Amino acid sequence: MSETLETIQDYYKRLSHLHASDGTILDVELGKSHFNISPRKYCDFKTPYNRRDFYKISLILGKGWFKYGPHELYIDRPALFLPALNIPYSWVCDTNKQEGYFCLFNQEFFTGSQTFEPFKKTSLFKEWSKPIVFLDAEQLNLITTFFDNMFRLNNSAYPLRCSAIKSNLAAVLHLALEWRVEDVAPQDQSGSLRMYRLFDELLHKQFPLDSPAYPLSLHTAADFAQQLNVHVNHLNASVKSVTNLTTTQIIKRKIFEEAKNLLIYTDWNVAEIGYTLGFEEPAHFNNFFKKNAGTSPLKFRQKNK
Repeated sequence: MSETLETIQDYYKRLSHLHASDGTILDVELGKSHFNISPRKYCDFKTPYNRRDFYKISLILGKGWFKYGPHELYIDRPALFLPALNIPYSWVCDTNKQEGYFCLFNQEFFTGSQTFEPFKKTSLFKEWSKPIVFLDAEQLNLITTFFDNMFRLNNSAYPLRCSAIKSNLAAVLHLALEWRVEDVAPQDQSGSLRMYRLFDELLHKQFPLDSPAYPLSLHTAADFAQQLNVHVNHLNASVKSVTNLTTTQIIKRKIFEEAKNLLIYTDWNVAEIGYTLGFEEPAHFNNFFKKNAGTSPLKFRQKNK
């Protein structure tokens, strides 16, 4: 797996010659929600083979080669491309005529909205899922409508455009799930990928949290290893080989994501939220949240409520 991780800031620096003239904010503020969409006529002839820390969905009208992880795939008809964050990929155009759209958004845009909550339990953006959906003429007409809407909204002054963009993006994701050919079967996966898939499904099954009366039951790597009946070192090695992250990093990232949702969308007090997420002492939750958000849970709630 590529050790190179392209951040959304790196992306804008790499393509600053394209985005500087159209008013795009090149310095994306860390921790802030971000979305952008562009016609593919501005796409690079060749993109670097990297992992990305942001989501990117492409409506591809044009021919070219994808290298996705260890696989190579030739695109010769309309397609949707929905890559997983942890899989490195590159694109090489085979013709100069490239049309369609690509939209990119960071984890704050995707995880900070209840609109996208149902997709977290699906195979979208997962390492074991197929990233390509080929489109027939009817499907292409339908999906193009939503991309056209997102592009128009993104360049409008409509005050609720962010909410409207999320609705259109959610429609695209629903259609991708509806149309996608069956994902890679478990028996066709490596041992590490099968283990990671079991861990990922178990992790996401716990969320969203419904009540302080039912606190998080699995919140350490050892908890998950025990539930999966494997040694914690085996689980850690499997997760690391697939994602390049530790099991603990992934668990903490998910707990932090849920903490933000609970602070925004519930009226539970901060101590209740901390306890429900597995923190016995309120001070431990405050320290954890401040380390990840740069501010206290209470200040975050006051700013985002």
